[in-house]
Amino acid sequence: MTDRRAAIADELLVLGCQEGDAEAFRALVGRWQEPLWRHAFRLTGRDDAAWDVLQDAWVDMARGIHRLRAPGSFRRWAYTIVTRRAADWVSAQRDDPTLRLDETVSVPRAAPSSAVEALRAALLRLPRQSCALLSLRYVDEFELREIAEILGVPEGTVKSRLHHARAALREIIERTDP
Repeated sequence: MTDRRAAIADELLVLGCQEGDAEAFRALVGRWQEPLWRHAFRLTGRDDAAWDVLQDAWVDMARGIHRLRAPGSFRRWAYTIVTRRAADWVSAQRDDPTLRLDETVSVPRAAPSSAVEALRAALLRLPRQSCALLSLRYVDEFELREIAEILGVPEGTVKSRLHHARAALREIIERTDP
């Protein structure tokens, strides 16, 4: 399915949800569960936390979808809700001495067998916020203005953070693959 077709399908599902169609909401959950969970995981760094964040986000979406004025903006709206819920989770964890919020996502360090795996491994060595930002831009393919809306920061801030995240990623790659 092309991106345009997928966007139209999402828009139709949102319209169905706004008319009270529970099956349309189940279809949205089925379509968006995995990408939204990955985003929550990048932000929290924990499997269990990502599921909790996502569950709370789906509750928020179910309650608020009737207020979504532009059904075509569901994707950005959903990512924004997950981002805010993840920020709430991170804030609640600040008093936990076992959690370092600036640390990278903990993964086993196996030797990568391809360039793609090497890039994934390097991404996971970045701080969670940098990994999430790069993923929003290059994996989820959001435009800079959309990322700014999702994160609630100016577009210039997104550009600056992307620049620093790419530089950090480049440094990691150069250190691991001279």
